[in-house]
Amino acid sequence: MSIPDNDPVLNIAVFALFVAITLYVVYRVSTRNSSTSDYYAAGSAFTGRQNGIALSGDFLSAASFLGIAGAIAIHGYDGFLYSIGFLVAWMVDLLLIAELLRNTGRFTMGDVLSFRMKQRPVRAAAATSTLVISFFYMLAQMAGAGGLVALLLDIHGGFGQALVIGVVGVVMVLYVLVGGMKGTTWVQIIKATILLLTGALITVFLFGKFGFSFSNLLSAAADNSPLGDELLQPGGSYGKSEVTKLDFVSLALALVLGAAALPHVLMRFYTVPNSREARRSVVWATACMTLFYLCTLVIGFGAAALVGPEAIKNAPGGENSAAPLLALNIGGTVLLGIVSAVAFATILAVVAGLTITASASFAHDVYANIFKNGKAEPAAEVRVARLTAVAVGAFAIVGGILANGQNIAFLVALAFAVAASANLSTLLYSLFWKRFNTTGTLWGIYGGLIASLVLVFFSPVMSGAADSIVKSVDFHWFPLKNPGLVSIPFSFLCGFVGTFVGRSKADPVKHAEMEVRSLTGIGS
Repeated sequence: MSIPDNDPVLNIAVFALFVAITLYVVYRVSTRNSSTSDYYAAGSAFTGRQNGIALSGDFLSAASFLGIAGAIAIHGYDGFLYSIGFLVAWMVDLLLIAELLRNTGRFTMGDVLSFRMKQRPVRAAAATSTLVISFFYMLAQMAGAGGLVALLLDIHGGFGQALVIGVVGVVMVLYVLVGGMKGTTWVQIIKATILLLTGALITVFLFGKFGFSFSNLLSAAADNSPLGDELLQPGGSYGKSEVTKLDFVSLALALVLGAAALPHVLMRFYTVPNSREARRSVVWATACMTLFYLCTLVIGFGAAALVGPEAIKNAPGGENSAAPLLALNIGGTVLLGIVSAVAFATILAVVAGLTITASASFAHDVYANIFKNGKAEPAAEVRVARLTAVAVGAFAIVGGILANGQNIAFLVALAFAVAASANLSTLLYSLFWKRFNTTGTLWGIYGGLIASLVLVFFSPVMSGAADSIVKSVDFHWFPLKNPGLVSIPFSFLCGFVGTFVGRSKADPVKHAEMEVRSLTGIGS
């Protein structure tokens, strides 16, 4: 589909202006990044409000802005279930994870998991899961970048989209290299603020077009959709068969449990000075995201009403083009340019957060604590983190090119499933089960990680379906697109069995220390 009213020069100019401003901000706020505390945790200098807004900026990815709006426009009610899952997930963070994690760890998830276990094998396992999960999440963001630029510049060729994904990857690495965690946090705060304002602005415009009546908007969306009134009812996407119903249960489990195990979300709790501010962070993040997801509900149905599902599907970028096409419809090229810049900013900020998390995990857990036995020089550790960021950026670019065209909300759901499978069981066991030991930790991480990856590889995501990544052959035998229903319980089972099978005994003294520290903050 060609967009005749689109102005590529304006779109690129708005995006370039955002990049220039945020790079300047990153440079100004990051005057010193020589210590590991500065580079990984911004010196723990952010308030709960600032970190909460940054958390929402880190979490509200291209999946939230582009993928969910597209899913609602095409599938209606079932598309909004992504929003519900992403939002409810923060209750798990608030009630079980945020405060205890902030008190127990220092920079990474590996600090918590290895607190009372053997350091080297557990840190290696934690770093492995962090790198794999970050890579999965990056695939979604990079795929979003390719689809968005395909729409803006009407680029149908794979080479042009691949080139743009490469540019996004390079800019993202620059954010991390120049700014560290402090610079990345300010980019996320700016991006979250702009994203919320833009979402609210489009929502008000849409309500104005339909007489400020949500009922009129829903009726117009149903009338303009092939699903008709079914657009407003459950089952449009996940109620067609028993397999799709199970897929929905699996998706819901992954979304609700995944946020509490995402390494780049967990790492943000170390940027505040104490556990009280960590709790405030979650409250602020939840409030910001509640507002935004309510806006996406209106934006998604507005796109169905004014643009139409067929036009969205046929546009470059497919489902992910719903929000930009709606912006073009209601505000012309200027609003499209703004929305496109916000979408790019969303992608850049989230991928920058993922990159710094992956690089910190490798440098802190692997280099400093495995290779150097905890005696690495801070400057050398930061240097290794920066080199890792470059390598992670390169992998993300290649992966994004391969995943280009997939619905990015769906790709993020896969990352949530892998995170919940690999990390959640071991985090909860470590914090709350006295008998849990090193063997149980390793079984839980590797068992959940391997199970989720194997099930994804042999699922319709990879082959056997019209929208599979590999279309030429069919080697799938696992029927569900999301592995969470099987891999998450399997991870808990592996951690439980490994604890009783392993010869290593739990250290009651270290557990008592961890319990006091996690609940009171003494010694954190």
